[in-house]
Amino acid sequence: MTALSLTINGRAIGPIEVRDDLSMNDFLREVLGMTGTKFGCGAAQCLSCAVIVDEDGASSTRPTCIAPAVDFNGLTIRTVEGHAAGGALTPLQVSFIEHFAFQCGYCTPGFLNEGQVFLERLARDPIPRAELERTITEALDGHLCRCSGYVKYHEAVRAVVLADAGRYLT
Repeated sequence: MTALSLTINGRAIGPIEVRDDLSMNDFLREVLGMTGTKFGCGAAQCLSCAVIVDEDGASSTRPTCIAPAVDFNGLTIRTVEGHAAGGALTPLQVSFIEHFAFQCGYCTPGFLNEGQVFLERLARDPIPRAELERTITEALDGHLCRCSGYVKYHEAVRAVVLADAGRYLT
C-alpha cells in the first residue's frame, strides 16, 4: 500500500492509501467515482483512457489503463470531467457536439483531452495555417475510434483553431 496524493481537476486528492498494483483508471473510476475516463483496450493502445498531465508549464496526455495510480503521485492531472467550468462547455466541447465528433462516445474522452493539449500547445506556439491539417492529424494520431469517427474529431478540432486563428495560427 502507498499513500497517494495528487491534484485532479484543480482539487487536491489524498493522501489515500492504495494498492501498488491499482491502475490509475481503476482509481479514477472505482475509488473516486469519476467514470468519464474509459477503459478501452487495456494495453495503452487506443488511448480512450488518456488524461491530461500538467507539468512545467506544458501539458501532455498519458494513458491510465496500464499505469499504476502510484505513478501519478504528486502530479496535477485533468480528466474529461474537468473541462467544463461553471456549467459552461469549452469551445472544444461545443465543437465536438456541433460536428457530431463521436458516435458511441467511448473514445471521446481521450480525443477531447488530446485536442485540449493540442490547443494549449498551439496557444503557446502558433503554427502557419498551411501546417494545420498535418499538425492536427499528428496530434490525434494514436487515438483509436472503433466507430471510425476520425474525420469528425479532426473537423471539430480544426473548427476551434480556425474560429480563433489569431491565437493559434501565424
